[in-house]
Amino acid sequence: MRKIFALKVGRHGGASLKTKLISSTKRITQLATLLSSHGCESAISFSSPEAARVAYGLAIPHYCVSDSPHAEAVSRLTIPLSKMLFTPKAIPLDAWRNYGIDESRIVRYDALDPAAWLKDFEPDPNILDELGLDRSRPIVTIRPEESQASYLISQGFHSPLSTSLAQALVRETSQIQVVMIPRYDLTTFARKLIGGSVVVPGSAIDATSLLHYSNLFLGGGGTMTAEAALLGVPSISFYPGPPTYVESYLMRLGLVARIGSVRAIVRHAIRILDYPSYEKTSRAKSRSIISKMENPIAVIEKYLK
Repeated sequence: MRKIFALKVGRHGGASLKTKLISSTKRITQLATLLSSHGCESAISFSSPEAARVAYGLAIPHYCVSDSPHAEAVSRLTIPLSKMLFTPKAIPLDAWRNYGIDESRIVRYDALDPAAWLKDFEPDPNILDELGLDRSRPIVTIRPEESQASYLISQGFHSPLSTSLAQALVRETSQIQVVMIPRYDLTTFARKLIGGSVVVPGSAIDATSLLHYSNLFLGGGGTMTAEAALLGVPSISFYPGPPTYVESYLMRLGLVARIGSVRAIVRHAIRILDYPSYEKTSRAKSRSIISKMENPIAVIEKYLK
């Protein structure tokens, strides 16, 4: 979609800690072979244990970009091996020191990560036709929880809210168009459970454009919640763990509400959709906020040069 040439190495390990470990060892082997044959001079990743380990083993400097100190497993395996860590100022230095990195090797930017691609973003209206959406009717986009992440598995997470939310919204009114952007194998599950009343894309889409045209976003955590909030889309988080630093920052700005039950989320969602001025205010506030943010790419590029 983005016309970027890329080589894919390995595959995801799924929800089991055992399969995660085995898949990781395979990715390390494949990535080591690839990098050594290409003569790479540096590596940069969003906290990839495989990238950090292979770079360290081949004496290639590894630069880590992360806004997720709550992801303890990958942080322990990447940050100590990294020459430098790039992270938002919204995350306190103390959150990173526990991972064995000196403050002198931490570079913080006055922005959240999505600012990198949102500051000059132009939405593509073709996404509406692609998904069969009517712009005259409210669009609610749902992003499920990161159910296979080790930081949620370790907390005993078992019960996703996303499909129950979609069903409840559809029951509430036929005017709402609900789109669920799935993770992993949820596509088939969601189609079977929800039927034809919810749009569930079967492949990758231009999600940023979809968010732009959405009137409400419901997210189980992750980058897309921050993305929607910075676009000014009224956003509700149902992330099942404690609030992350990024989520807390967005809540302080008034761009995200955090609600934990299906009934309360649906009630709040209907209130937002019934008052178009709520969305208008949210869009104006986010434009002002993101205009003052640095471009993370420019900060990272400056240090890499």
